[in-house]
Amino acid sequence: MESLSFIQWCLDNLNYWTITLLMTIESSFIPFPSEIVVPPAAYKAAAGELNIWLVILFATIGANIGALINYYLALWVGRPLVYKFANSRIGHMCLIDEASVAKAERYFDENGRISTFIGRLVPAVRQLISIPAGLARMKLSTFLLYTTLGAGLWNGILAAIGYYLESVVPQDQLMAKVSEYSQEIGWVFIAIGIFVLIFLVYKGMKKNKPTK
Repeated sequence: MESLSFIQWCLDNLNYWTITLLMTIESSFIPFPSEIVVPPAAYKAAAGELNIWLVILFATIGANIGALINYYLALWVGRPLVYKFANSRIGHMCLIDEASVAKAERYFDENGRISTFIGRLVPAVRQLISIPAGLARMKLSTFLLYTTLGAGLWNGILAAIGYYLESVVPQDQLMAKVSEYSQEIGWVFIAIGIFVLIFLVYKGMKKNKPTK
């Protein structure tokens, strides 16, 4: 309850530091949706209380910090213990199970770089995509580049929604509209991710096809 009260306090006092903190939490293995952080901050930016570009910047910095936590957790702890954690009671409390980790790992194994980028845009994969990157010992600079691009794009989209809605809906209706828009956008990115994955698998099969 104390942790929930702390998170609520951060949401009630959104500034660049609380945005960074909450997005660090969101991007790590602790379940916390970015949709309730970035759009309200962008809503405040549209009202002149914050700067929209700094909202996106600090949200992306927080996302990178959280992603690095998962990356190094997988890198240092290793695959067996990651799966042990996923099967534990604490792992289930964090909405992580063996199937979700295996799903993220399979997704990453197909294509590391594009998986890191697209994975940051796909619901339910976003927080977990850093784990297989760490398990595969992906080069840190490459990991950060594609994580930043993916997280920055997603945060930019959420910020644009919140900024736009400031002139359309009152604040008490903000989250309902954000949920509606972000869900639709999430399905679009899932479709894009599937398309890219199919294309890359097809390309790989074509490449490995023996020549006569």
